Amino acid sequence: MQKDVIDYFMQLISIDSESLNERAMIDTLTRDLQELGASTFEDTCHHNTGGNAGNLFATIPGSINKPPILLCAHVDTVKPGNGIKAVIEDGVIHSDGTTILGSDDKSGIAEIMIALKRIKESGKAHAPVEVLFTISEEIGLLGAKGFDKSRLKSAFGYALDSHRVGELVIGAPSQNSFKMIIHGREAHAGVEPEKGLNAIRIASQAISAMPLGRIDFETTCNIGIIQGGDATNIVPNKVTIRGEARSHNPEKLEKISAEIRQAFESTVQRYASEGASLEFICKTEYNSYRAKEDDPVVQLASKALRKLEIEPRPVVGGGGSDANIIAATGLPMIITGTGMDKVHTVHESIEIDQLIKGTRFIEELILTYSEE
Repeated sequence: MQKDVIDYFMQLISIDSESLNERAMIDTLTRDLQELGASTFEDTCHHNTGGNAGNLFATIPGSINKPPILLCAHVDTVKPGNGIKAVIEDGVIHSDGTTILGSDDKSGIAEIMIALKRIKESGKAHAPVEVLFTISEEIGLLGAKGFDKSRLKSAFGYALDSHRVGELVIGAPSQNSFKMIIHGREAHAGVEPEKGLNAIRIASQAISAMPLGRIDFETTCNIGIIQGGDATNIVPNKVTIRGEARSHNPEKLEKISAEIRQAFESTVQRYASEGASLEFICKTEYNSYRAKEDDPVVQLASKALRKLEIEPRPVVGGGGSDANIIAATGLPMIITGTGMDKVHTVHESIEIDQLIKGTRFIEELILTYSEE
């Protein structure tokens, strides 16, 4: 295992680990955690997700008799994430521009692992630590959803999965996902188009009738995928639309979800006599969480940051993460920044200074918790 966080981060991003292909990462982290004296366990969550590796859970015993503290990060990346070639320029690490960098979330993993290594090598007394490295976070938080959360014994926890070090995401929204399938009737587009019923046209009218974009300060809605049609000379008889709605307010999420359904049902109903029909599926992906600034999980992180002369920045986020899933069990959980920037793009980068600060923060977080 590399001693320096920069070297270790560079090693991790060289390992291909797009969602559902996390085997090499889990094997590497299992070995490295065991070198740190951790007890490790890999679950069989991937049997249900179709991946090739399970979630990795580790416990590191402590010499101070306190409940553990949980550190969480995900091992998978979005695409294009294979064959990453990292470049260091002017104190910033980025890819060669053909792939993502993978700092989401390998910066979090590197900071956790090197902080744990430093504490072990220092010989300082510390409380127990639980580490959870999840799979397939980027495709629906699948690892966190499938993990047996009853294994967690921590007092509270932190998901390292946000931007600047010092950022504390104390709230995140609930999300509903939607799948709408509109059925029309096919016909030859050049010979007898009047005998067809264009499913894509019906879909466009339904989308025009639904709420979309920023609804208010805590609610958003988006259509992200439209699939339909086989050829330009065939009136399409089927189109599939996928989208989502998010809100920090459960009542608003329920209201916006009902409005989306109404827009599609009423539009399709206008063409029902011609044979149009609708399949509408709504699924709750995760529920919101919200911590208070005076909660212990936030206060501890703030104290550790101030010891490093980093000003804490509590914020309410707009995205979901493993923290949503774990917080739903009653274990207080927030998201902390690692330094990642422009994630999910080929312009992704991270400042070396942020990696260093993030590692020092995790080290100080563990030690401050142990001292209290």
